Amino acid sequence: MLLRAAEQWPDRTALVFDASGDEFTFAELESQTGRIVSFLAGEFGIAAGDRVALMLPNVGAYPLFWLALARMGAITVPLNPAYRTEDARHLLTHSGASLIVTTREKVDLVEDVRRTSGDLKNALFLSSGSKEDPFFETIRTFRGCPPGPNIGAATVTNIQYTSGTTGLPKGCLLTNLYWIQIADVIVSSIKPELSGDDVVMTAQPFSYIDPHWNLIVALRSGAKLVVLERFRPSIFWAKVAEHGVTFFYCLGAMPTLMLKMPVSKEETAHRVRRVVCSGIPADRHAELEERYGVPWVEAYGTTETGADISDWALEDHASLVGTGCLGEVSRHRVARVIDEHGDDVAVDEVGQLILKGPGIMLGYYRNDAATAVAIRDGWYHTGDFVRRDDRGRFFFNSRQKDMIRRGGENISAAEVEAVLQMHPDVVIAACVPVVDALREEEVKAYIVLRDKNCDLTSKVAELISFSSDRLARFKIPRHWEFREALPMTPSERVKKNELHADGMREKSYDRVEGQWSES
Repeated sequence: MLLRAAEQWPDRTALVFDASGDEFTFAELESQTGRIVSFLAGEFGIAAGDRVALMLPNVGAYPLFWLALARMGAITVPLNPAYRTEDARHLLTHSGASLIVTTREKVDLVEDVRRTSGDLKNALFLSSGSKEDPFFETIRTFRGCPPGPNIGAATVTNIQYTSGTTGLPKGCLLTNLYWIQIADVIVSSIKPELSGDDVVMTAQPFSYIDPHWNLIVALRSGAKLVVLERFRPSIFWAKVAEHGVTFFYCLGAMPTLMLKMPVSKEETAHRVRRVVCSGIPADRHAELEERYGVPWVEAYGTTETGADISDWALEDHASLVGTGCLGEVSRHRVARVIDEHGDDVAVDEVGQLILKGPGIMLGYYRNDAATAVAIRDGWYHTGDFVRRDDRGRFFFNSRQKDMIRRGGENISAAEVEAVLQMHPDVVIAACVPVVDALREEEVKAYIVLRDKNCDLTSKVAELISFSSDRLARFKIPRHWEFREALPMTPSERVKKNELHADGMREKSYDRVEGQWSES
């Protein structure tokens, strides 16, 4: 797709980076990625099947390295640049990445991880990753290479770590076909089809899947992709208008944060013809469409499966606004709704959504047990509970819990607990989601301390600081509650359902408000 796009639209702008002003044509994407292939092979011996970690912000180097690695059959391990030592250490160690590409500010983090990770042999530190980075002058003399000879639809491009319902983040093995199918669904489902007349925009970090498929959409359609540094609700619609955006995707708290902003002329003086959103707040769906003057349509998918269900093509969209309708299953998928015994439930009965079809992840990297639980007889078990009406339309109900969904970020409770329990004063920690009007959910930590008589306000500050050195900021608990003991099962697991039932009856510290409160 990259080679075809470069041949078909060589001088057309493919990528625009809003923060730096960098632009790349489709021909530049092809030539630069070819040089990076030669550089990685020559300087570091990277070959097909090798794992390379990319820990970069939304700068030009990220998509160029990702395409280059896919071009040579190597595998990208995306790392959130907000990660600190412990969350980065797990992903780098588990993936067996032999090289990390990041910025110079991460030198100390990388060296810390390399002391305990035998596989991470090399690091490439960029100055900024923008088009003016000296790295691009370094590779100017390298000759491009053709794609590897053994690359196919089933060739793995990403080990994409996701925080599942239990345990530490798991690495989804995503293939070329995975990305191509997402692009195909999006480009063909929006009428008229996305084309070179369109401008797509992303505000999500490149360490997540969304900018990846946005890039493939550009390669597939010839559209221009505008990449924002990050999501800023106060200027988002101004950027939409400035760049002439016709299509964008959002999720999590983004719609709610947009609605909190003062009304501006840019939010209606735009070219957008469709907003695709995962998890549109049903009670504000009509408000979103009325305020921004454009249809907001639902998209359901998981990191493991891609694009599965949407209401983009439903002719009766207007009648479904505010109903929580996810839409109909895509042509690449077969969907069932089952009970706890694996039997199909009746129409309008709630059950677990399971999916089957080409392009679903190959499995979880180095985790056969988790793969066997998630994929049974070829069916991926989402853990999400839905109902299907007599017209084949799906409606979301709920999901399994031990994964916390904060503002579009998936947070593994087990990962946060593991870091908290590294603190010498913590006997045990349990993290659960707390409903939040803005962020959807916030992290609440229940803590048992060795010293039951210590000053708890000082201890919270100490634990927050301890967590900040080891975890991305969005993972640090907002709510803190200290207990004499936690309810345990006979197998010594915390009974989190009982913590949920307790709610926040005990005195709880709110990190954002900076105070204790009774609930």
